[in-house]
Amino acid sequence: MVMFIEDLYLCGRVEETGEHSDFQMARTHQAATVLWTALLVSWTVTGYKNGKVEKACDTMVPGHGGHPNTTTSPYTLNVGTKTFKSGDHIKVNLSGLQHFEGFLIEARDTEDPAGLAVGSFTLISPEISQLLQCHSIKGSAVSHTSNTKLTEVGVVWTAPADAPPTVHFLATVVAHYSNFWVKIPSPVITQDGVTPNPTTPTTFTSASTETTAVLPQPFSSDGCGQEKSCLLDPVHCNPATDTHCFFLSYRTEGSSVQFELSGPAPGYVSFALSEDKWMGNDDVYLCVNDGGRVSVEAAYATGRTHPEIADKAELSDVGWRVADGVIQCRFRRAISIPEDPQRFSLNHSYYLFIAHGAAEDGLIHKHKRQPLISAQRQAITGPPEIATGSRSPLMMKYHGALMLFAWMVLGSTGIFMAGFFKPDWPEKTLFGQRIWFMVHHSLMMLTVIFTFVGFILPFIYRGHWSRGASAHAGLGCTVMSLTVIQPIMAFFRPSPDSSRRWIFNWMHRGVGKTAELLAGITISYGMHQQSLLLPFPWTTGVFVGFIILVILSKVILFVYRRNICKPGAERPDELAILSDSSVSKGWDTKLKVVILAAFVGVNCLFCTALLCSISAI
Repeated sequence: MVMFIEDLYLCGRVEETGEHSDFQMARTHQAATVLWTALLVSWTVTGYKNGKVEKACDTMVPGHGGHPNTTTSPYTLNVGTKTFKSGDHIKVNLSGLQHFEGFLIEARDTEDPAGLAVGSFTLISPEISQLLQCHSIKGSAVSHTSNTKLTEVGVVWTAPADAPPTVHFLATVVAHYSNFWVKIPSPVITQDGVTPNPTTPTTFTSASTETTAVLPQPFSSDGCGQEKSCLLDPVHCNPATDTHCFFLSYRTEGSSVQFELSGPAPGYVSFALSEDKWMGNDDVYLCVNDGGRVSVEAAYATGRTHPEIADKAELSDVGWRVADGVIQCRFRRAISIPEDPQRFSLNHSYYLFIAHGAAEDGLIHKHKRQPLISAQRQAITGPPEIATGSRSPLMMKYHGALMLFAWMVLGSTGIFMAGFFKPDWPEKTLFGQRIWFMVHHSLMMLTVIFTFVGFILPFIYRGHWSRGASAHAGLGCTVMSLTVIQPIMAFFRPSPDSSRRWIFNWMHRGVGKTAELLAGITISYGMHQQSLLLPFPWTTGVFVGFIILVILSKVILFVYRRNICKPGAERPDELAILSDSSVSKGWDTKLKVVILAAFVGVNCLFCTALLCSISAI
């Protein structure tokens, strides 16, 4: 959906929160995302910068979106003669009082300014200008070669044998992306020996919306479900009083539907109608803040590309407002526009997407947050209702929940038991095994199961490995591999009295510690994934608290164990990891049980808080 769903959920999103010690790594991931976004945006607008604008041969309107500037142009188009004859070479000069980044020049019949281009051009400065082929006529238009700032450019026009009696030149000039003038005319030149018909001044009707006004007051959620249908985030928010409220409403009025869109954004808010919950082939509507004014455009998104702005005026009664960092726009659209297949019929039901992001000079950038997606298809012209939505797919919520529980509760407790409880309850067994071993074994097997189920969910949701797989995906795959290796290694472990047992001990311990560390790092990356973007900063604080608790608990028991062990006594960390060796005496089992209970209890609270944050998005 309209640049909506980032390449998500890739291999093994092992956990979906953040970590204190790995915060800088998350920053690195964000920086990589910004770089990728910049490259993507640059790629999507290459067609504008390189001047290959044959699509604009007829209308001479840039495909940038926005409306042509209707103020007096600071640019002029001059011709070196008043008359011409067939075969003449006539210099045409475009100049301005300020710089411009792009241009398009054509010659047209004065009596038919909307007709085909006339004659052909020859370049004077090929380093800054190039010839275009409009309607199979080579060199019938001239455009820029890059977005280098210019103040003047000259070309030479060759009059054709079938030239009309009068000709004038038209220029579209782009000062910057969203600030442009369309069809700036030159003086009219007349063919020798031909008496021209009276001409009328050249006019141009832009594709802008019919009526644009500044809204006197913000929108309100009053009447949602009774007079109009609404999609809100957070649920039950009111854009009239809440500057953090994302709001979309629509109501049927005769043969048209009135839409209202509002949201806090640095550059734009947008919504789209989609046949599914995936990006591509979607009917998009953009409200873009460009220097304190809002342009309201209909567009169409094909795949993960910049949306293509509609050429025709299809929106009416347009109003907008910018205040307190909130962009609001209102417009009306006909229920059916059969002459434009890219505008969906509003008589059907669609998934609704609301997205927002930054914009520069009217050019929207890829959003950094997952869009709000309606839970169900909504009947646009149906009875009023209050729709619900989420910024995270349900399957990805399950993925995050499983991974959080697996490593914050099950895995951490299992590793804690193996590290500090081997010497306790030496005379007691559970199912024929020492108690610490059975608890450790059971918890770690559950960790493997939960991790595996959570691991495959992104693949089921996505259907394949994403081409934009992030560091989170690679780390998740690594953790999943280590998680599977551990029980396989344990199954083939040597006997306790084997001479190779120490190799197994170190390998088993090393793989376990590595998996635990990478799981924490993967959590921090998972927190910044668009598909499960947890609220910042409080969820980061919760996870940092979890990390501190794990470290502090282990440090306390490690120091206590070393201090109470008698000189020469066999230390627990020198015992075989999965052996039945005797344990040193003097451990205060009751104290360790209290610490274990606090460890598990607080971890469960931390995990519950993060699970609640997942359910709320």
